[in-house]
Amino acid sequence: MLFRSSLKIMADLLHKPLLDIEEQPHTSKKPPRAASLDVFRGLCVFLMMLVDYGGAMIPIIAHSPWNGLHLADSVMPFFLFIAGVSLALVYKKVPNRIEATWKAVLKAIKLFLLGVVIQGGYFHGINSLTYGVDMKRIRWLGILQKISVGYIVAALCEIWLSCRTRREVSFLKSYYWHWCVAFSLSAIYLGLLYGLYVPDWQFEMSNATSSVFPTNHSYVYMVKCSLRGDLGPACNSAGMIDRYILGIDHLYKKPVYRNLKECNMSIDGQVPDNSASWCHAPFDPEGVLSSLTAAVTCIIGLQYGHLLAHLQDHKGRMENWTLFSFSLLVAGLLLAVIGDPVNKSLYTFSYMLITSASAGITYSALYLLVDVYDYRCLTFVLEWMGKHSLSIFVLVSSNLAVITIQGFCWAAPENNMIHWIVSRFVRR
Repeated sequence: MLFRSSLKIMADLLHKPLLDIEEQPHTSKKPPRAASLDVFRGLCVFLMMLVDYGGAMIPIIAHSPWNGLHLADSVMPFFLFIAGVSLALVYKKVPNRIEATWKAVLKAIKLFLLGVVIQGGYFHGINSLTYGVDMKRIRWLGILQKISVGYIVAALCEIWLSCRTRREVSFLKSYYWHWCVAFSLSAIYLGLLYGLYVPDWQFEMSNATSSVFPTNHSYVYMVKCSLRGDLGPACNSAGMIDRYILGIDHLYKKPVYRNLKECNMSIDGQVPDNSASWCHAPFDPEGVLSSLTAAVTCIIGLQYGHLLAHLQDHKGRMENWTLFSFSLLVAGLLLAVIGDPVNKSLYTFSYMLITSASAGITYSALYLLVDVYDYRCLTFVLEWMGKHSLSIFVLVSSNLAVITIQGFCWAAPENNMIHWIVSRFVRR
């Protein structure tokens, strides 16, 4: 049943770009398509493919183990940012708020369910030709789920909280309720991240989630915390919230912090038993708490989209985008200097500001190149990828393309091209 439902969702969504809903509700004709939006989406998809398939060979572009910012850590905020920009074009005029709300909610639900199918454990990766997921261990949150949360928050802001009455467009004056929502979400996030007390906690690791232990054996790990405001892998409040709300069995089983030196992870991805206890614990980088600041990224992208939708001159757009981007960048760097770490797994406030600024600067450059100077011949591949971004995202995230190639073998399942590439280049 889950598989049939997922196929229907994929069929409904795959013909559209990822979070490109540039179709005005109840309007007779569509606005002209901004080529720079497709190019930016295509760039996001290209970066995702680059870090997914190249990160094992070039570690510097893979996700940072904990604090820090690598190339891979920019992909998620870029997707959230461009979703917000697109929403400003979608809801430039909303004749029926109720209908627009239902459409936005339905699209968010479809995106969320698609994310559960892709990253919930249904597909077993390139090293297995099997599929299916134990509902007791399904992963509920992931990339598309986080994007869907940011999307619906920004969409509801645009539908219900826009009160632009003057001809000029101002970030603060025209959409001040959007900023109230953004500041409220940020305050809640910071209050929970730094204010919640995290007690000592324990978890059980069995052969169902790790091959370190013998069959039918399990081991209970104890993690000592008893503190508040800690932003390390073991005792942060984001992980505690996920364990209470989602359950530890529904979190990501291979968190990137296992690459820290404290975990001594082997080349085949196993964590030795003598490593720190928290190294064996699941942790979800797309967790509940981090969805708050992810939604703020989408709201920031929405403000960039307002300038694209309502300002007609290139100079005015570029001046406002540049000022806003560098203001966010300075604020984020300042927070990082005074002690708020740049951390993708926690989606910290400094990380949110810096990556949003980076997305704004990148989009401004692409807008200048594509829409102002019309150098589309240089970016036509990215533009095509952007128009088919959701299809490519599904194929890459689920490894469907790789699994399809892997299904053709010689005499034995392990004698296939993908296995040969992985054994020769990735595992060295």
